[in-house]
Amino acid sequence: MPTLELSADSKTADAGQAATIATPGARAAAAQVDRWGALAALSAYLWWGFVPIYFRAVKSASAYELLAHRVVWSCLGLWLLIALFRRGRDFAALFRDRRTLLTLIASASLIAANWLLYIYAVVSKNVLLGSLAYFINPLISVLLGMVILGERLRRMAQWAAIGLAFAGVVMFASAVGKPPYLSLALAITFGLYGLLRKVVRADALLGLTVETTLLFPLSLGYFAYLFTTSERAFAMGNAQMDILLVLAGPITTIPLLFFAAGARRVSLTTLGLMQYLSPSIQFLVGLAFGESLKPLQWAGFAAIWAGLALFSVDAIRARRVERGNR
Repeated sequence: MPTLELSADSKTADAGQAATIATPGARAAAAQVDRWGALAALSAYLWWGFVPIYFRAVKSASAYELLAHRVVWSCLGLWLLIALFRRGRDFAALFRDRRTLLTLIASASLIAANWLLYIYAVVSKNVLLGSLAYFINPLISVLLGMVILGERLRRMAQWAAIGLAFAGVVMFASAVGKPPYLSLALAITFGLYGLLRKVVRADALLGLTVETTLLFPLSLGYFAYLFTTSERAFAMGNAQMDILLVLAGPITTIPLLFFAAGARRVSLTTLGLMQYLSPSIQFLVGLAFGESLKPLQWAGFAAIWAGLALFSVDAIRARRVERGNR
């Protein structure tokens, strides 16, 4: 889930905030900001947790049509934000930077694949596999960092966390006779997407707007094709369904705005722990939808949860040590 920065100076927000907490009154104000920031971030993760309910409500539309709606209406909303925040020049500049544009073309392809896979997971009654993907995603990101960026795991706890997650995936594979391909595909596409967004020279608002803009012509072309057939859910005389499909845009962009407000005001440790809230809620939603797990799959989830707990505790300890050494 990418960070959304609304202005070019957002990267200096933490430094500016730190410089203003010298007095008790300023510290109280900063604490109030942190509370609002935590509430905003919490709202984003809660929103993402319950989003399978929306996709299940529009399941009469195909996964491809839902993806097209998500792209088109998100793109229109993001263009509006670009205009409101007066980022038009920055937005246009990204199309003139060949290296940045090529990277964003690749990231747009990855996020489109990820969105399509997740929609398919929900409408095909595999919400639990979708939640599994986002549980293992942080560990997949660590592995991608090792393989592609040459990063190293320096503590045994990190290796143990990776080992537990791997064991959990093996248990899943043993329970159903094959690896959880859908979960792995979701985690890998999102992990690669995050990796590209980490190195691209564009903040998240501009980057996401460019990505959806690149996908916009394809999505519009698919709409044109759908209107030559009756194999669509949109504009078929069901006003309620039409409204729900248009809402695919704000349902995508609003939590990003909440996340943007929170990410600039709370610590990375807090955000790191909150990120497990979404897949946890999705897991419960999947069970509420009547999906079930075999005993060995439950054991696999338990191993992955244990790995995440170990990884999170180790990260918190390392961060405290780092602060103590400053």
